[in-house]
Amino acid sequence: MNPGNQESRDQVLAMLRWQLESGADEAIGHTAINHFIVSAQIKNAQIENPRFENPRIAKPPLQRMAPPPVMRPAPPRPAIMASGASPHEIAAACYDLAALRAAIENFQGCALKTTAKHTVFADGNPDARIMLVGEAPGREEDLMGLPFVGRSGQLLDRMLAAIGFDRSQVYISNILPWRPPGNRTPTSAEIALCLPFIERHIQLASPDILLLLGGISVKALFDTSEGIMRLRGRWKLYRSGEREIPALATFHPAFLLRQPAQKKQAWQDILALRTRYDSLPVN
Repeated sequence: MNPGNQESRDQVLAMLRWQLESGADEAIGHTAINHFIVSAQIKNAQIENPRFENPRIAKPPLQRMAPPPVMRPAPPRPAIMASGASPHEIAAACYDLAALRAAIENFQGCALKTTAKHTVFADGNPDARIMLVGEAPGREEDLMGLPFVGRSGQLLDRMLAAIGFDRSQVYISNILPWRPPGNRTPTSAEIALCLPFIERHIQLASPDILLLLGGISVKALFDTSEGIMRLRGRWKLYRSGEREIPALATFHPAFLLRQPAQKKQAWQDILALRTRYDSLPVN
């Protein structure tokens, strides 16, 4: 490029800005990912979750993979955490939220972690009676390490405030703890790998009500192929260990930003959530 050519310089800068906006905000590492290890862990997750057999697996970008850290397991089964265990085994070995968070942060089996800046575990009050489960972190969430802090999170806060709640009265997490590059839709293989973690997360938090934000969360937790347009507004019972938790699906706030005409239906769902909460027995 000719340094004096302003037009060429502007074109290059425009291309760089486009790549950043598309999610290409990481440099390629010097060492390739060991795909044999990742493929084996994906296969184990598919065996444990038969509904994710034969997924379309996206090839992860080349990125330096950090060496496996020393695990900090929760007793009484430390050997599982130190071995090449599956996500299901790792999650089952965690007996509190702190242990689960450490296990997810140390997990090396999902390629999404190599492109994410932070593991996004949860926000809000873990003792709350309402737990919200979204889909996956976006760019702002990945940068801050917290769920729902971008534009969709600000809308979610306003929705909660409209029925008298704030983040100190709910608990928030996602199906995936790592951002898919460019905010793309997670693959079925990625969901299969991460599903045991959110299932254990719900079991340990033990909420009285679940609010599922978006089609990915309700499809993953209820093993259904129905779309969010049919599922929203319907109460279902989610089986978590020995408990059955009432769960309500509604639109993801990011969808509402793109389709504001759907806010009326989302408002009906939020009112139904408040009514169900008010009917809970006093602790």
